[in-house]
Amino acid sequence: MTVPYTLTRVGVLMTAEPGNELEAEGVLNPATGHTPDGTLYLLPRLVATGNVSRVGLAEVELKDGVPVGVRRDGVVLAPDEGWERGLNNAGVEDPRVTYVASLGLHVMTYVAYGPLGPKPALAVSSDLRSWTRLGPLHFEYQPDLDTDLNLFPNKDTVFFPEPVPEPVPEPVPGPDGEPSYAMLHRPMWDLGWFREGEGVHLPAGVTDERPGIWVSFVPVSAVEADVRNLVHLRSHRLVAMSEYPFEELKIGAGPAPLRVPEGWLVIHHGVTGEQPEGFDPTTQKVCYAAGALLLDPADVTRVIARTPEPILVPETEAEKVGTVGNVVFPTAIEEVDGVRYVFYGMADAAIGVARLDRLT
Repeated sequence: MTVPYTLTRVGVLMTAEPGNELEAEGVLNPATGHTPDGTLYLLPRLVATGNVSRVGLAEVELKDGVPVGVRRDGVVLAPDEGWERGLNNAGVEDPRVTYVASLGLHVMTYVAYGPLGPKPALAVSSDLRSWTRLGPLHFEYQPDLDTDLNLFPNKDTVFFPEPVPEPVPEPVPGPDGEPSYAMLHRPMWDLGWFREGEGVHLPAGVTDERPGIWVSFVPVSAVEADVRNLVHLRSHRLVAMSEYPFEELKIGAGPAPLRVPEGWLVIHHGVTGEQPEGFDPTTQKVCYAAGALLLDPADVTRVIARTPEPILVPETEAEKVGTVGNVVFPTAIEEVDGVRYVFYGMADAAIGVARLDRLT
């Protein structure tokens, strides 16, 4: 099976506002969502001087149904909690928002850049404006991995929009597992960031130290009992590793998975180039491109197809020149008048939009 989808760039949607101190180092990697009245909003990462990030809110302006600009509407999340701030760093970064209809909530995963580097966290909202933090994500201990996933930095976290079957652990036979909310994420195994010389610690059964896409689950019954249980994840499984040249360094999930006739469509990023140790993006000499893969709807840990070539690569000046050059970083998908659009970061400095089309 092939992945019958492609991206066609539309243009630049949002750039940093001159004189706006909260955007002095760029706007990038947005989430999106619709308010109860149907208005489409962008939730961009706003980067202030010193690489301090906040999550903003901006109404998307449409012309003939096409996103062409934004009207800013303030900040909805800032690094106000102690675990979102370190001595030399702070920020709430790279939000991904999934509207989960069964909960009636927008579920935002984001990266809290606190004392121990980038750690994933969760907040929820009914209107995109007021967000309630549920706290840092917690990965339940899983003996067969022979490690604690909570030790590791983690990024590119995003929830599926509806419950999926949690796979039954092999080799136990039987029907599909318990209906669960599922979240994609990307652990990073090098602990040298925390303790000099500690190096890479791989889970049992994993032989490739490059960051890949994982999935974890939360039973629907637990979330129905208390929405705060969304942060308590279990049944951690590797989904996909780098396979093709445009993914040589690593891969990570982008927007919330989209249900399509073929399965779950995941637009992801693949990275090539040179990436020094640490988390300072300005030291990287890399290229971020967008690819796509399809997951089995009966078992989202199984990839049924993926693109051997990228479907969007840095080509325009805005994608090649910025805080980190040569970056297209898809983070959200929305439908407007029957057309799907993908919103993406451009060179860690601006936000672009592309049309998602199904090949005939």
